[in-house]
Order: sequence, then C-alpha cells, then structure tokens
Amino acid sequence: MNNNLTVVVLTKNEEKNIAAVVQNAKKVAAEVLIVDSGSTDKTVQLAEENGAKVVYRAWDNDFAAQRNFALQHVNTEWVLYLDADERMNDELIFNIAKAVNTNQKAMYRLVRRNSAFGRDFKYGVLGPDSVVRLFPAEGVKWESKVHERPLGDFAKKTLGGYIKHYTYASFEGYLDKMNKYSSIGAADRNLRRKKCSVLKDLVFRPVFAFFKMYVLKAGFLEGWLGFVLCLNYANYTLNKYVKLKMLGDKKRF
Repeated sequence: MNNNLTVVVLTKNEEKNIAAVVQNAKKVAAEVLIVDSGSTDKTVQLAEENGAKVVYRAWDNDFAAQRNFALQHVNTEWVLYLDADERMNDELIFNIAKAVNTNQKAMYRLVRRNSAFGRDFKYGVLGPDSVVRLFPAEGVKWESKVHERPLGDFAKKTLGGYIKHYTYASFEGYLDKMNKYSSIGAADRNLRRKKCSVLKDLVFRPVFAFFKMYVLKAGFLEGWLGFVLCLNYANYTLNKYVKLKMLGDKKRF
C-alpha cells in the first residue's frame, strides 16, 4: 500500500460492489475515499467496515462536480479514481505503485476491459477502452457533466495492465443508463448554449455513430448482441440531440 496515493470511488447504492472495490483499492493505496450521493442500502456501512473514509455530496446530475468535490478531501500527492464496478489486475497495481513511488508525474491512462450481461466484449460499443484516472491531486480538474474527463498540463502516458469493468448486469439497466446519460448530456450542452442542427445532429450523427461502432470498431464481430448495442448507441446519440433541440425550442416560447 502507498501512503502517497488516495483512491476515490463515487457511489450510490453499491452494496454489491463496495467491499470488493475497497479491498482492490487497498492493494495499492492506504487511503480509500468514498464520495457517496445518498445511498439507501448498506454501501456506507460496508465501506467503513472495510476501512474506507466516506464523505457525502448530494447528486446533481454532474459527474465532474462530484469528482472535483473529492479532490477537496484528498490529502495525498496522488489520486486514482475507480468506479465501484471496476477492479485492477495485478499488473496494473504494480505499475501504479511504480509510477507513484518514483513520482513520475503525468496523467496516466488505464486500459479498461468491459464485461456485461454475463460476457466479455472485445469489439464495438463495449470493446476495450481507456480512461485517464491516475494523476497528481493538484493541477488537474474534471469537466463535463457526463462522460467527464480530467484536464491538466501534465503529459499523458499509458500504464500496463488493465481494469476489469463489470458493467451492465441487465439490458434494462443498460437502457435506463443510456436514457439518463442522454438527458444529462443534452442539459449540459444546453447550458453551454449549444444548438441542435436537424440535418447534422439528428440525421448524420446517429448514422455515423452506428457506422463507427459497427464497422470501424468491428461491433459486427460480437454477433447479434453487437448489432443491437450499435443500434442502441446510435439511438442514444439521436435521443441526446432530440432532447437538446426540445430544450432549445422551449426557450423560444
């Protein structure tokens, strides 16, 4: 465990995952910080029983604000963000410890392998991706309400190893999350005074979203489920801009 690293986990009703993610985090960091947004199950109790510190911030549909709030409670030089349904493998744990111990200041990109509906994915919408999650606690700030990203002046590097992401347990959960994300994304764009173009955003963007995931990212190799996920990704893109247009239209009446 490293005394110069804090692992941050955002939670709400994660009692199924919280003990495992805290124990996984403690393999690399002495301090585990849970930012809870009002769990009504045993998330907070289990987090504390497993040695994590818990702070509260009300959920306001802003992932970046939640992650920036966490930085106010980090007292170490380094911070690593994990989601409750993510687990680091041993190689990644070793490389994180090495980067922190040698104080190689950078914003580190971590490879993530996704598992959903009881199977692992290699292509398309749920194919492997990468997320910037490890960096110095000072000099970095998160932006965007959804699909948030950290911004800083440090060089970006990729660490060996990977995070296993145990995402959607059910298709209903997947659809529900995509609906919520499209609403947050539309509201965020509306606040930034973004406009919706019927031809560009309601026609071309959804079509290209499907093409990108099904062809460019080889979603067709995931069989019928890959095809369905690519269609739903296009639908998510469409819904986001439909909601943006409706928010814009309301301002004119």
